[in-house]
Amino acid sequence: MNLLDIRNLSIVLKSATNPILAVDRVSLTMKEGEVRGLVGESGSGKSLLAQAIIGVLDEKWHVDADRFHWRGKDLMRLSVDERKAIISKDVAMIFQEPMACLDPTMTIGMQLTEAVDGEQLTGYFWQKNQQRKETAISLLHKVGIKQHKICLKKYPHQLNEALCQRVMIAMALAKRPILLIADEPTAAMESTNQGQIFRLLASLNQLKNMSILLISHDLENVTHWTNTITVMYSGQFVEAGTTKHIFEQPFHPYTRALVDSSPKSNSGLPAKSRLMALPGSIPILQHLPIGCRLGPRCPRAQQACVIAPKVTNYHGHQFSCHFSLKGSY
Repeated sequence: MNLLDIRNLSIVLKSATNPILAVDRVSLTMKEGEVRGLVGESGSGKSLLAQAIIGVLDEKWHVDADRFHWRGKDLMRLSVDERKAIISKDVAMIFQEPMACLDPTMTIGMQLTEAVDGEQLTGYFWQKNQQRKETAISLLHKVGIKQHKICLKKYPHQLNEALCQRVMIAMALAKRPILLIADEPTAAMESTNQGQIFRLLASLNQLKNMSILLISHDLENVTHWTNTITVMYSGQFVEAGTTKHIFEQPFHPYTRALVDSSPKSNSGLPAKSRLMALPGSIPILQHLPIGCRLGPRCPRAQQACVIAPKVTNYHGHQFSCHFSLKGSY
């Protein structure tokens, strides 16, 4: 049984004129213990999809899906409050900018002890403050922060970005989630700190059997840490499959372009040469192309692309393209 099973999820932005279909019938599944990458350029709808899963979108966004199951339970049949109660207990999310997510007026210790789930505490009420503190210290140790006495007394602005991200991970772990959504967890970090955060997430997956949805725009980096990958472009599903198959034999032109633009694929280029890249840029929400939204940039686009392609399943490898690269290998 899948942990998370979403079929044809759409997210509409309500506006005074015409509603905007920001995410168009995207499907996503997660198994227990799986590390899945969600990849695409900035503006492809990755973060929007993640926020729809945990239910933090405000009223201007309307979310609908043919299926939205969590551990076999149909969440679309529940009220918004019931859905949030289930998801908030089992799913945690790490956001892109840890400095912006932490409260600047509270110390790390105050915020971390507040995040500890009261259901985990036992004994009398006067013993629970000490239990919260001990749990907070244990969480900091789990994420690699050994000097807990110093860290607990600091305010967010007194820590560097890498430490703040570790604190955010500790706060997420305080809920003992089954699924952890990491939205660009290493954005704007140095490569050394990036490796530390990714290794930490990998250890959580291996030791706690925690499922992780790793959101990133860097396909090559994600391949080192994931089992499976889903690719999105401009709010539409592009391709999904095992990490090995996606990187070595992509069936969709957009995925092929992402692979070709990676430093590994361009290692043989002369110095100062331009990397391979698709022409143009991702469309804005106010001017979305009809049909396949990659059409204006796609080197294989033809007249049929004005109609959105259906998802094709080829031995577990899914892709959405009228003129795929399947026969090219």
